[in-house]
Amino acid sequence: MASSPFSVTRFRNIFIISWLIIIINFISLLKLYGLTWNQAIIDSLISNLLLLLPCLLVLNTLKYYTPRRERYLQILVWCIVLTIAWYFLTYWLLSISLGHIEGYSVFLKNSLPIRRGSGFMILACVTLIAVLWYNLEEQKENDKRKQDAEKLAKEAELFKLRQQLQPHFLFNSLNSINALIGSRPEEARKMVQQLSDFLRGTIKKEENQLVTLQEELQYLQLYLDIEKVRFGNRLSTIIECDETIKQLKLPTLLLQPIMENAIKFGLYDTIEETVISLSATREENILVIKVINPFDPETSSPKQGIGFGLQSIQRRLYLLFARNDLVTTETKENIFTTTVKIPQYV
Repeated sequence: MASSPFSVTRFRNIFIISWLIIIINFISLLKLYGLTWNQAIIDSLISNLLLLLPCLLVLNTLKYYTPRRERYLQILVWCIVLTIAWYFLTYWLLSISLGHIEGYSVFLKNSLPIRRGSGFMILACVTLIAVLWYNLEEQKENDKRKQDAEKLAKEAELFKLRQQLQPHFLFNSLNSINALIGSRPEEARKMVQQLSDFLRGTIKKEENQLVTLQEELQYLQLYLDIEKVRFGNRLSTIIECDETIKQLKLPTLLLQPIMENAIKFGLYDTIEETVISLSATREENILVIKVINPFDPETSSPKQGIGFGLQSIQRRLYLLFARNDLVTTETKENIFTTTVKIPQYV
């Protein structure tokens, strides 16, 4: 079990201060019972410094071995055995050190029951505090490991979602490049360059990174330029975004799969020109993005719900914001609307 240096230092400082207080109080108590200051100091130092040894033994043992609940009886046995050993050793040393003083031997014998009880109580309290302290430190360490594991799992799932989406777009782009090589080689070369820029930007970005809306729109334009080469005049896009909200944050690479979904339903089953619009607004503390695309009801029927691409976006937003209501779709006549909400946490 590893404790932070700050926690160990704080625990050690508290322990030292507490022990000094015990020694001083014990000296004052002995003085009240008629001992001289010299006798009280010697008695207190011998008694409490000897008691310090089993306490340190317990602390060092518990530092590397924290027993579970069913073994708490074992701790009690430790305390009893260590108290007995401390009791006899203390009695022997005090008899040697102060036994020659008149009246001290009687005082020592009369105080033995109190010494036994107080020694056991101090040792038991130190042990209990140590158990609680180290259990708390262990729990903090376990929680940290759990959080790290959850973070790694979340990042792995986010990466997997991206890898599931990109091959579809990449294969379509390569097929389009292949078709353009013979008839329109200049456009094919241009598309290769655009695809290269797009993929280079994809590799550099992290899934859990937040970027500004302005950066995301610039990156989205790279994707749209590729798609416009593929579909020519059939594809038109309108992007409406006020300058005042372009600094709002959203997860990187979020808009491309949404637009790809709109292009799929809007263009794949028609040869006519299709206009796809994207609008971004702010509603209180939420960035709202709407993507609208028409579709042909006779050849394409987007269902009321969320397909694989949008499911991936919804899952990703859930992993980042712990909310399942951030992606919605609506079908009205021949218009399909996708709405995505991005909370803006300060």
